[in-house]
Amino acid sequence: MSVGIVTEQSKNFGSGIRLDSGRILAPITLVYETYGTLNADASNAILVEHAWTGNAHLAGKLSADDPKLGWWDAIVGPAKLLDTDRYFVICPNVIGSCYGSTGPASINPKTGKRYNLTFPVVTVRDMVRAQKLLIDSLGIQRLLCVMGGSMGGMQALEWATQYPDSIASAIVLAATDRKSTRL
Repeated sequence: MSVGIVTEQSKNFGSGIRLDSGRILAPITLVYETYGTLNADASNAILVEHAWTGNAHLAGKLSADDPKLGWWDAIVGPAKLLDTDRYFVICPNVIGSCYGSTGPASINPKTGKRYNLTFPVVTVRDMVRAQKLLIDSLGIQRLLCVMGGSMGGMQALEWATQYPDSIASAIVLAATDRKSTRL
């Protein structure tokens, strides 16, 4: 069974974050989708991280006539691996992306024009730092699990090392602890 029609959501954070480069990126917007219901003590939240070319559209369809299901639709929904009758599943888009979160196509508040090539370099740690703002804003103190593959797995590793008290577990799929410097 599919999760059906889902709605893309977004949150804005005016104060932004300090990037690993030392620059402040502010304000920032994070686009995300949620599936299922957060329980009363906010203990059933699972954060799913997308890969390099992915986005926040994890499952379901964005409209009735949308021909494309979310990228992990096969495992998200009632009675599936990420059972939305039991878990509150969150899939955020990363900063620096072209899918709605703050990135090169966003307006630079200092110039009133798109960042384009002036957008700062963003690390996986920066992406996770921005996601921590989102999780905190949703009232979640401790995630049941953070999971992802490829760059999503790298994000799960960052959660485990940077915010170990904020997660109960991490599932890292097809990931490395750092990017390769070889081209």
